[in-house]
Amino acid sequence: MNSREEHENSLDFIREMVAKDNESEKHDGRVHTRFPPEPNGYLHIGHAKAICLDFGVARENSGKCNLRFDDTNPAKESVEFEEAIKADIRWLGFEWDNLCFASNYFEQMYEYAKQLIEKGVAYVCDLSGEEVRNYRGTLTTPGRNSPYRDRSIDENLDLFRLMRSGEFDDGAKTLRAKIDMASPNMNMRDPALYRIKHQHHHNTGDEWCIYPMYDYAHCLEDSIEGITHSFCTLEFEDNRPLYDWVLDQLGVFHPQQTEFARLSLTYTIMSKRKLAQLVEDKHVSGWDDPRMPTLSGLRRRGVPPQAIISFIDRIGVAKRDSNVDMALFEYCMRDDLNARVERRMGVLNPLPLVIDNYPEGKVDELECINNPEDDSAGTRKVKFTKVLYIERDDFQEIPHKKFRRLTQGREIRLRYAYFITCTDVIKDNDGNVIELRCTYDPETRGGSTPDGRKVKGTIHWVSAEYAKPATIRLYDRLFTVENPLAEDNFTTSLNPDSLTELKRCMIEPSAADFDTGVTFQFERKGYFCKDIDSSDDELILNRTVTLRDTWKKIQNRR
Repeated sequence: MNSREEHENSLDFIREMVAKDNESEKHDGRVHTRFPPEPNGYLHIGHAKAICLDFGVARENSGKCNLRFDDTNPAKESVEFEEAIKADIRWLGFEWDNLCFASNYFEQMYEYAKQLIEKGVAYVCDLSGEEVRNYRGTLTTPGRNSPYRDRSIDENLDLFRLMRSGEFDDGAKTLRAKIDMASPNMNMRDPALYRIKHQHHHNTGDEWCIYPMYDYAHCLEDSIEGITHSFCTLEFEDNRPLYDWVLDQLGVFHPQQTEFARLSLTYTIMSKRKLAQLVEDKHVSGWDDPRMPTLSGLRRRGVPPQAIISFIDRIGVAKRDSNVDMALFEYCMRDDLNARVERRMGVLNPLPLVIDNYPEGKVDELECINNPEDDSAGTRKVKFTKVLYIERDDFQEIPHKKFRRLTQGREIRLRYAYFITCTDVIKDNDGNVIELRCTYDPETRGGSTPDGRKVKGTIHWVSAEYAKPATIRLYDRLFTVENPLAEDNFTTSLNPDSLTELKRCMIEPSAADFDTGVTFQFERKGYFCKDIDSSDDELILNRTVTLRDTWKKIQNRR
């Protein structure tokens, strides 16, 4: 098998289709895709899959990809969301060829609608929304024709013009396609093409009071822009016949709509409406809360775009929906971060440790490796002094059988530094351990010994004199169940431990020097980044992801 054959065999079904279209010169060898979000919220990781597909297919075929804002519902859309979407796409590493707006085509869509009326396949209907639902029928019973279905072409044209001029109230009339009220596809039972909304539009102002429905607008937007391949998620599969019907009735350029499986992740939700509910009901701090699956939330949490793209590549493009395990996404984060980011030391729950035989006032500068996976990352100097902080859970007064860290009388290694032995434990009046007294072996600097003796445990530390305080936010999964939407009320399965805030953590000084959003690793603790809430008075760090998957262990204990 040659390299070309291997490449073709590795293609997903969408890329195979595009390759065949190119081979047959179906669109004169042209590949033009689009990413068409509605600007009514922030993008989430599910949208990242569509972004990677839309922009990726265009890039792979030396084609073009439009960013198109499907702004046909002014009640919920805004410039804020548009700007956030642009930032997210660029953060992922993509750039659009054309910036388009559905609202730019409103006049052309209106003229197309008049053509459908003149052809006798569209009519103005006076039924209310509830009446339309009653007339539509069910999956097992055909619908009934609207009593307004047989209006004359001239009457429909006049009414449609009056709809545009603002003569009618919201909901008083709709423009509907005249197709088949007995169709087994409910979407083909005289679907609405236009509705009346006296609503200010952030792009067109008050020019319009009628707005096209998504299924009518979407296909026309694709056609007007000359899109060759229109990729949609599977929930739009039943809408494709209407997509085709509109374009065929008008006799205009006809792109190919192809559906693929959307991304669903365990322990989270991908519904913009429900994500908005979390924001509005203050279950989270905002769209960019680091617990949210939004791209802005993931960015604030410190998740690199490379990890998201790697994750999308791993799950691939399929024809059937599935629920992907959050653990796979977390693995992709760790895999990417481990190879690239620098290491530092930080103590989240400090316990003072005094080295009695270490000279008073002495300061050692120890050479520490920035990234053992990347030699080019170099080294840094870290100060070592008589009084240190270690993690409280790195000491046990009565150690369990498999405990290999510090306990009284045991010798262990301080990372990059010396061997120490705990000689005494200081407690308060309530019996709580408040300080450890130790000795060190000055011959063991860097972890080697003249006599070749070994120790079983190595722990990290920071100098009490030079460490900087930080508030650390430990983020975990937003929900406690794999499929929150299966619950009667999805908010009842919110994880009460999705955010734990630790005050007065002590960190290596250089860990405070990273820019906001730059991720690094606290050795033995996980990956972290500086949060936008940080100030001169308080450094706030977000945990991006743990070093290991501890979730299953936590769940098993519940």
